[in-house]
Amino acid sequence: MSTRIEKGVEIMSYRGTKINPSKSDISHIKFYVILIPMSILMTLPIIYLISTAFKPMDELFAYPPRFFVQNPTLENFEDLGYVMTMSGVPLSRYIFNSVFSSLLVVVGTLLISVYAAYILSKKDFKSKKLLFSINTLSLMFVQVAVRIPRYLIIEKSGLLDSLAILILPMLAMPVGLFLIKQFMDQVPDAVLEAARIDGANDFRMIHKIIIPVIKPAIVTVAILAFQVSWNTADASMFYVNSESLKTFAYYMAAISTATGNSVAGQGIAAAGALVLFIPNLVIFIIMQSNVVNTMAHSGIK
Repeated sequence: MSTRIEKGVEIMSYRGTKINPSKSDISHIKFYVILIPMSILMTLPIIYLISTAFKPMDELFAYPPRFFVQNPTLENFEDLGYVMTMSGVPLSRYIFNSVFSSLLVVVGTLLISVYAAYILSKKDFKSKKLLFSINTLSLMFVQVAVRIPRYLIIEKSGLLDSLAILILPMLAMPVGLFLIKQFMDQVPDAVLEAARIDGANDFRMIHKIIIPVIKPAIVTVAILAFQVSWNTADASMFYVNSESLKTFAYYMAAISTATGNSVAGQGIAAAGALVLFIPNLVIFIIMQSNVVNTMAHSGIK
């Protein structure tokens, strides 16, 4: 049975990994002519963020504004470090809260998204389409639209001012379920039926057949879940009162708000934004090929 399962996985993996060609061809030049200028345009905000973080005070307020730094300095990061030492709670505590909650959010989101996507994709039951439509409809709602009902639910559940509040609200990720379900639809039902005839249960089919095939989608959802958890400060701002339970994103936002109104605080705010942005950039650069494969497959049936 395991041999047949492995064969099915190899066939589907072969079908799913040819989106990005390994070699360039002269016919690709027309795409490069369009994509290279677009990529440069899209990287300009990142370049500006990095450049601003290293600008001295005179360049931050120069007129006309300068896009690139001319005399880079580490003064903004030194000022940021000094402000951090003024806090009553060690910086390591904020970082631990963010790392711990982000890791649990990633794991929990993947488990929920994969198993829910399997049910919606490979099981037949009443209201299946309705449930997926509700999940898709929820993508239209922004966080601020559900802030009040979410607060009431959290209060009634007794989760205020707890570490769990940094994790539980993040586990429901409609876009993650949508991407994984669209990717999972491409797994042939015949392969699963063959595995079921050989005695494989749903749990084994998910872990031995489906997960190896939908790995790009899983990595993409993991990146999105990490970014949402790492960057958001809403939970610490609205649901947590204890300073020792707040996250690094909230801490950086608080520093930027406290110092951003002053002239000297502009450099600190820029340095803080860069420090918060670096983990997202590194993770995306490492996993970008999986993101491309996921976006290419998500609309294919």
